[in-house]
Amino acid sequence: MTGLAPSPVGTLHPFAQLRPLLAEIGDAKRVRVAGAPGSLAEQSFARTWTRLVAGEDVAAVAYSETAAAVARARLAGIDTGVLTTAGLSDGEALDVLRRGFDEVAGPLDAGLRERLRAALGPLSSPAAAPALAGSLNAQPRAGATAPGKPRIVVEPPESHGDHCLTVAVYGVLVAPVVSADPVAPFLLGVAHHLHNVVLPDAGFAGEVLLGDALERVMATLEERELAALPGPLAARVREVLALRPGAEVPEARAFHAADVLDRVLQVHHHARAAAFTSAQALDDLELVHAGPVQAYHLDVLAAAGL
Repeated sequence: MTGLAPSPVGTLHPFAQLRPLLAEIGDAKRVRVAGAPGSLAEQSFARTWTRLVAGEDVAAVAYSETAAAVARARLAGIDTGVLTTAGLSDGEALDVLRRGFDEVAGPLDAGLRERLRAALGPLSSPAAAPALAGSLNAQPRAGATAPGKPRIVVEPPESHGDHCLTVAVYGVLVAPVVSADPVAPFLLGVAHHLHNVVLPDAGFAGEVLLGDALERVMATLEERELAALPGPLAARVREVLALRPGAEVPEARAFHAADVLDRVLQVHHHARAAAFTSAQALDDLELVHAGPVQAYHLDVLAAAGL
C-alpha cells in the first residue's frame, strides 16, 4: 500500500494541518546570523553530521535537532548559547526555547510533541564538520527543471544542506501520520543526496540526459562518501538508503512525503516572495507596530506619501 488514508469528512488531513508549521520551519533555509556561516538550516545540517560522525546516538540527534528546528520557527537564531551569553541561566534559556516551541507545536502528534519538547536544550558540535557537510552546504540545488525546457532560475538558490536538513526534520514531524518510526526518515533525509557532494545538480532534466549512466554515477559517488564514514554509521546509512526507491513501508512513506513537501513548499516560497507587496508588510504584518511613537511614524509616512 502506498496511498494515504482519507481524513474524516469535514476535517483537514494531518498533512494540511502541519503545512503552516512546515513552511515556517523551511524558512530556516533563508535565515542567517552573525558569527556563523550559512543559513540556520545549513548550520544544523553540518552539526547533525558532525554529531553522527562523532558516534552520537542517531535517535538523540534526530529528536534534538528536530526540536530545535521547531523552536527556531519563531525564535530564528536565538538559542541557548545566545541567551546564556546575554546573562540568562540555563533554566531561563530553556524556558525561552520551550515558549517558542509551544507557540507553534500544536499541530504535532501529541506523543511526538512531548518527546521533542523533552529534547530541547543546548546543542554543540564536538568537532569540525565532516567534508561532506561543507560540500553539500556549498552545492546549490537546481530548482524546477524539465526535459527539453530551459530551467527557471530563482535567486538565491537553496543548498543541498538546506534541503536535506529540512527533509530530515519534516520526516520526523510527518512520521506519526503514516505510522512510521521517526528516526529512519531523519537519517535518510540528511543522507539522500550524498552523490551531490561531487555531482553538480542539473535537476530532472540533467538526470534524463545522463540516461543509463545515472544510476551508476549516483551509486559510485554515494559509495565514495559512505566509505569515508565510520563503519557503524555507514552501515546504518546504507540501511536507510535502501528504503529510498519505493514507498511500501511507513519509514519510506514518511521520507517521500517530507521530500515532496519540501520541494513544493520551496517553490511556493519563491512564488510568494515574487508577489510580496508593501501593503502586506504595512497592513498584514503591521510593520509600523503599536508603541509610543507609532502615531508619529504614521504621520511621517503619510507626509512622505508612503
